[in-house]
Amino acid sequence: MTPLVRSAGTLTRDALAVLQPGFTGTTAPDWLLRRLGEGLVSVGLFGRNVADPPQLAALTARLRAEREELIVAIDEEGGDVTRLEVRGGSSFPGNHALGAVDDTALTRGVARELGRRLADCGINLNWAPSADVNSNPGNPVIGVRSFGADPQLVARHTAAYVEGLQSAGVAACTKHFPGHGDTAVDSHHDLPHIAADLPTLQERELVPFRAAVAAGTRAVMSAHILLPALDGEHPATLSPAALHGLLRAPATEGGLGFDGLIVTDGLEMQAISATYGIERGSVLALAAGADAICVGGGLADEDIVLRLRDALVRAVRDGELPEQRLADAAARVRALAGRTRSADVGEGPAPAPGIGLTAARRALRLTAAGPYAPLAEPAYVAAFTPLANIAVGDETPWGVAAELTRLLPGTETATCTRDAAAAAGTAALVDGLLTAAAGRRLVAVVRDVHRHPWMADALRSLLAARPDTAVVEMGVPQAPPQGALHIATHGAARVCAQAAAEALTGWRQPPGE
Repeated sequence: MTPLVRSAGTLTRDALAVLQPGFTGTTAPDWLLRRLGEGLVSVGLFGRNVADPPQLAALTARLRAEREELIVAIDEEGGDVTRLEVRGGSSFPGNHALGAVDDTALTRGVARELGRRLADCGINLNWAPSADVNSNPGNPVIGVRSFGADPQLVARHTAAYVEGLQSAGVAACTKHFPGHGDTAVDSHHDLPHIAADLPTLQERELVPFRAAVAAGTRAVMSAHILLPALDGEHPATLSPAALHGLLRAPATEGGLGFDGLIVTDGLEMQAISATYGIERGSVLALAAGADAICVGGGLADEDIVLRLRDALVRAVRDGELPEQRLADAAARVRALAGRTRSADVGEGPAPAPGIGLTAARRALRLTAAGPYAPLAEPAYVAAFTPLANIAVGDETPWGVAAELTRLLPGTETATCTRDAAAAAGTAALVDGLLTAAAGRRLVAVVRDVHRHPWMADALRSLLAARPDTAVVEMGVPQAPPQGALHIATHGAARVCAQAAAEALTGWRQPPGE
């Protein structure tokens, strides 16, 4: 027997309301504006949608001209994951740098300034912060996106970040529940498994999420990870045990008591799309307790919106998805859209434009093997470059060469990749670097050298030939310090590169910063 529904129009509007789709281009396409008029309440922005702040503000204003109470979301973590500054690198260090400083007032201030810039552009939901505990240093997708490996440290900085961001009128979306830090697989490519038992999850992964809920985070993003301790069949995004039974359950029942918006991670990620399919995944996510379906990082056209809308409507009519569950989810989305209306643009905190660089400078950790003379003449930079994960993307530049060239014009650089090392061999690769350097001072730049054997081998060979080389580690500094001078930046944001270049050339931080 087919369940009764209120009306086809209401059901369709509710199905549109729970979607957070993306689009291509720097102006709003006609199809998106039309769907906003039909019930769509959220739009997700990515780097491809951003040219500069005036363009972004004009884009969000055009969207709100169609629907005033609208959620405009973006994935702006700062640090390695930036959309506002996707082509130049972020003005803010990421979580790992903030965790290294361990000053919650600084973290709160950085998040507040980042939130102010988002609000000025008309954005009122940020898919951040990452509350993942970096419990697996080999994690290929979290790394410097985490505040650190200590659950209590991650918890206090997650709470500070939520408070800072939301003080600027931008809702925080704490991710990736129930914790993506103990994975060896990137859920963009496959379904990660976490073998931790429930007591471990309670004492480690869930600690920062409890802090985020206590700090008032408006939203939480689910992770596409399988935790048999919670649910041996479904990943967290599709698991009633994870979303309804753990995230929503009251503290007296071992849950987090969260009553805000639950947003899925991107459903086009392989962990869901290759296993369940986008449409089926959307239905299961809503049924499990999710309120908003994030899609649009990879699939970003009208077709995907219509496919998901129709899949949800069909699931209600077929009795697979309770109508009330869809209605409740849509109501939560609309409530957040009303609460964050216009993001209180112009009413936020006073600007603090230099706080990102200040934080990046404070996050540096320098280890010298002996006396190290600062660079005074053009150097040669060897950048050992790993393949970027999808969350970071390959559009955003990284490394210290540009900032070092600004201080020492004439500095040159070479990019070294795993493919180049495999094709030429480590010895030939290093010989080429030594020849190109032509006696100049060398700076080797690495990123998570502990995770890349080819990079570790090449760096070891280079240091054997030129022990005076300085090493800048822009990932998680897990490997022992190497080089005449070792600089750990705890991230690859542009300001981290600027701080490292200053340290290499002997710049001294002004008192009081």
